[in-house]
Amino acid sequence: MMELLELLEQMEEIIESGTGIPFSGGKCLINRDEVLEIIQEIRLRLPDDMKHAKRVVEEKMRILADAQQEAENILNNAENRIAALVDEHEITKKAYEQAEVIISNAKKNAREIRLGTREYADGILNKVEEILEDTLDVIKMNRQELK
Repeated sequence: MMELLELLEQMEEIIESGTGIPFSGGKCLINRDEVLEIIQEIRLRLPDDMKHAKRVVEEKMRILADAQQEAENILNNAENRIAALVDEHEITKKAYEQAEVIISNAKKNAREIRLGTREYADGILNKVEEILEDTLDVIKMNRQELK
C-alpha cells in the first residue's frame, strides 16, 4: 500500500515538474514513458495491495465477530448468573419463610406441651390430694374409734 502511494507521489511530481504550455489553460508537457511506466507499476502492484487490504478487512471482520461473540457469551453468563442469584434469593426467601413456620409451630407445640404438662401435673396433684384427704378421713375415723 505504501509503495502505491509512493508511485502516485512520483507521478504527481512528474506532472508538477512538467513544462507548462503558455495560453493552454494549465496544460503541460510531461515525459509520457515515465508516467506510463509508473502507471504500469501501479497496475502490477494494485492486485497485491488489494489482496492485502482485503485480508486486513477480513481479519478486522473476524476480530469484530469474535469480539461480538465474546460479548454475547459474557452477557449470557451474566444473565445466567443473575438468574441463579435470583433463584438462590427465592430459595433463601422460601427457606426463611419455612423456618418461620417451623419456629412458629415449635413455639405453639411447646406452649401446648407446657399447658398439657401443667394440666397433667394438676390432675395428678388433685388425685394425690383426694387420696390424702381420704386417708386423712380414715385416720380421723380411726382416732375417733380409739377414743
